[in-house]
Amino acid sequence: MNIARASIEKPLYTWLIILISLFGGIWGFTSLGRLEDPAFTIKQAVIVTQYPGADAEQVALEVSEPLESAIQKMGEVDKITSINQPGRSIIEVEIQSTYDGTELPAIWTELRAKVGDAARGLPTGVSQPYVNDSFGDVFGLFYAVTSEGFSDAEKHELATFLRRELLTVNGVADVDIAGLPEEAIFVEPDLALSVNQNVSMQAIAEAIATADSVKDSGLVRANDRATAILTAEGSDSVSEIAGLSVGTQGRVINLSDMAGVHRGRVVDPELMVRFNGVEAFTLGVAGLATENIVEVGKRVDAKMAELDQDIPFGVEILPIYQQHVVVEEASNAFLVNLAMSVAIVVAVLALFMGWRAAVVVGSTLLLTVVGTLLFMAIFSIEMERISLGALIIAMGMLVDNAIVVAEGMQISMQRGKTSHDAAQDAASKTQIPLLGATIIGIMAFAGIGLSPDATGEFLFSLFAVIGISLLLSWILALTVTPLLGHYFFKQGKEGDGDAYGGFMFRAYGATLRAALKLRWLVVVGLVGVTVVCFVGFASVKQQFFPNSNTPLFFVHYKLPQGTPISLTSDHLKTVEAWLAERDDVVSATTFVGQGATRFMLTYSAEKANPSYGHMIIRTASLEDIPALQADLEAFGQARFPEGEFRTKRLVFGPGGGDPIQARFSGNDPKVLRELAAEAKRRMEAASDNLIGVRTNWREQELAVLPIYATNRAQTAGVTRDDIADMLLFSTDGQRGGVFRERERLIPIYVRRPADGPYSIVDQVVFSAQAQKFMPIEQMVDGFEYRVQNTLVHRRDRVPTITVGADIPPDLTAAQVHGEIRSVIEEMPLPPGYSMAWGGEFESSRDAQESLGKQLPLSLLIMVLISVLLFNAVRQPVIIWLLVPMSVNGVVIGLLGTGLPFTFTALLGLLSLSGMLIKNGIVLVEEIDLVRAEGFPLREAIVQASVSRLRPVMLAAVTTILGMAPLLSDAFFVSMAVTIMGGLAFATILTLVAAPVFYLIFFGRGEPQAA
Repeated sequence: MNIARASIEKPLYTWLIILISLFGGIWGFTSLGRLEDPAFTIKQAVIVTQYPGADAEQVALEVSEPLESAIQKMGEVDKITSINQPGRSIIEVEIQSTYDGTELPAIWTELRAKVGDAARGLPTGVSQPYVNDSFGDVFGLFYAVTSEGFSDAEKHELATFLRRELLTVNGVADVDIAGLPEEAIFVEPDLALSVNQNVSMQAIAEAIATADSVKDSGLVRANDRATAILTAEGSDSVSEIAGLSVGTQGRVINLSDMAGVHRGRVVDPELMVRFNGVEAFTLGVAGLATENIVEVGKRVDAKMAELDQDIPFGVEILPIYQQHVVVEEASNAFLVNLAMSVAIVVAVLALFMGWRAAVVVGSTLLLTVVGTLLFMAIFSIEMERISLGALIIAMGMLVDNAIVVAEGMQISMQRGKTSHDAAQDAASKTQIPLLGATIIGIMAFAGIGLSPDATGEFLFSLFAVIGISLLLSWILALTVTPLLGHYFFKQGKEGDGDAYGGFMFRAYGATLRAALKLRWLVVVGLVGVTVVCFVGFASVKQQFFPNSNTPLFFVHYKLPQGTPISLTSDHLKTVEAWLAERDDVVSATTFVGQGATRFMLTYSAEKANPSYGHMIIRTASLEDIPALQADLEAFGQARFPEGEFRTKRLVFGPGGGDPIQARFSGNDPKVLRELAAEAKRRMEAASDNLIGVRTNWREQELAVLPIYATNRAQTAGVTRDDIADMLLFSTDGQRGGVFRERERLIPIYVRRPADGPYSIVDQVVFSAQAQKFMPIEQMVDGFEYRVQNTLVHRRDRVPTITVGADIPPDLTAAQVHGEIRSVIEEMPLPPGYSMAWGGEFESSRDAQESLGKQLPLSLLIMVLISVLLFNAVRQPVIIWLLVPMSVNGVVIGLLGTGLPFTFTALLGLLSLSGMLIKNGIVLVEEIDLVRAEGFPLREAIVQASVSRLRPVMLAAVTTILGMAPLLSDAFFVSMAVTIMGGLAFATILTLVAAPVFYLIFFGRGEPQAA
């Protein structure tokens, strides 16, 4: 039985479909999970290893190299990079993108085993490597907590309280605290007294180390019972530590008699945080991946409101980034855009087909959208940026099926057929072509969604939502549309007027006849326009991801390598004061020493470096950002010429890296620096559009090297370690133990008094053999300065230096890269050295390669479906000849608006190709059907094309106008222009080029007269 006819004869089943779609869609919308970006596994782990006392090159050679060699044996590893600093190795391991999140736990277990085995062979003094596989956790609810007037201990207690309470919130996975003041207990012996009493620093450190230790004391067993013996209570206050006794050479001396003891902040902390110039710490809340982040965010807000009465007065919890608010706003904006798109579709249909057709097609469209939401909920596809985008992309194709069926049914009923016969007639001719065209439209996105790598994981919801919505639109077009047409369309009388006798149809028919007569001239014109547009495509700006529509931007500030964190902090205080006077700044959060906690999936924080500062600046609106950025950069660069001051917009997609990067790899650091310097010179000479050209190895630093007097020192019983310990005591301080304050472990440092002048040659070192202090100048043959690399980067076990740069905001990375590409690639490289491009060029190339691997298979399936649909070759060839020409309208649209061709524009182009093929299939199928009725070729072409004019035009107009609400959306604007411009031109291709090609392919032997 014909589906369309059955939907009218058995309306109960059709009404069930309508009610399930409607109410199921409402349920689906309310129960769908909501995220900002698709749940995406960051397949990276970080291995941190400490090697105190070693320089960066020693760390690279003695720590990173053995660990990287062991890690490289894992077949799952894609890339290994490392940053080697004095005393610390940071290795990042990236797993191949074809492994999904379910396989990662086993991979991380193997990684830990490899690292653990390799760690046994590391030099003495190297810490146990720490493997962090939660590197990719996203703390989307990100707050700054200010507590002016509170002590550092109270701030720690407050942070502990907040973290404990927020972890009880349903749906919260983790809470991260960062930026708390780093405290320590400082024991500062009077050197004159220590030398006079012959009390070594080692003796003081040993006394402190056991002052508050916890140790098993055993059990007492008696009368069948066992009673535990607790460790004797230790010194649990600063005053008690000061009262400790130090035993040396048979004497006992009170620590307070020879040393000052106080509690204070560490001089050079890892991180300092301020919010609007006020000292703060950050609170990051991560939701469970299975939870709706909007609901989690609301529960967190409710918990914070509940805790408000328990939080002391003066404590403020201020938002830096609230993912749940961003997601909710995006969902609401989607609803508005959806309502506007449906309203536009209904209005256009009412204008060209009458209000009855508008109700029929508009209702089908609405049911298709809400039905898609139902299936998204069933298959656990969250509402996020990509799935919402998929619904918007699908909007352009969803309406086609219903328009074709409704238009065919309406025309048949106007000619006197009953609704049952009209539905059967309309559906029987189009249901198979529409199904084939729908599947082809879905397959256009299959290469993206079914890709086995990271691209497929990130964009799977795009393919799934488009597939669901298009198949559902076909089903509803054959069921709901006929039933509603049965209710709304009026039956006319046989012979009543010509349905295609209107002016528009007559004008199109006359134009088409002229085009068929001048077919070769039309083909030449189409080919010429296509060639010109393909050439013009080179002038279209290329951009991987557009700027975000969240009113945030970043400041990156870098002073010369080796600058203390205190100076970096002071400089940023000046920037904070400048921002405080601006009315367009809502908030400014400052991070000194490293980047922020990962608060969104695409944010990438800078690694720890005392000379680095970072700011997250929020404005009232997106329009405020460009002027503020320009003013701020001008101020920062003028005020701090010694530093590197730059701002950066928040973008959709991966961020954090330089848009322009060139990497040089080889073994000799000196040669690498020479190559980087040469590349920098060439870049700056080739383009004026590079900003802040720099290398990731940064500046070299001076280091002081004591020349160990082997004979004298060994005779005196002073080792190299003794000299190192003495120098550590006289500078940063030796760690002597920990001070336990509830759950906190506060380090205790033994150091020289911080105030007063300092000279290395005035220091004394204790000889355990002689049991007395000796001047250091007798133990060394002087000191020398050495220049050393303090940031040594490696990539896949090879030292690699990267030359990076920023670009002006009005240019794209592709434009600037084109200006410098040839001069860099022409650089002569020594044997054993190589160059590779990074930055946005590499990201874009990798993404395109990933898509390119899958698209051939999708294209093959699409071609096979079109061939099987017609059971012929010529018809599919006609349709596929139109596809390259679809670029014409895209180029005209993007060049006319000045917008770049972004990743979303690529998706729009794929969608456009699907629409064009769909319209082409329906038109060519109609020509075949009319020819089968016995009409002459040209008359069949004209008659079939005229009958398809209204569906094709309406589908194009409704889609183009339906995209209009997206022109104000930063993420989708380039996609909207791509579809709008491309579809406008594609409509001409379908209505003119397809008939012309049909005549050329099937008109051999036909008389030349029109």
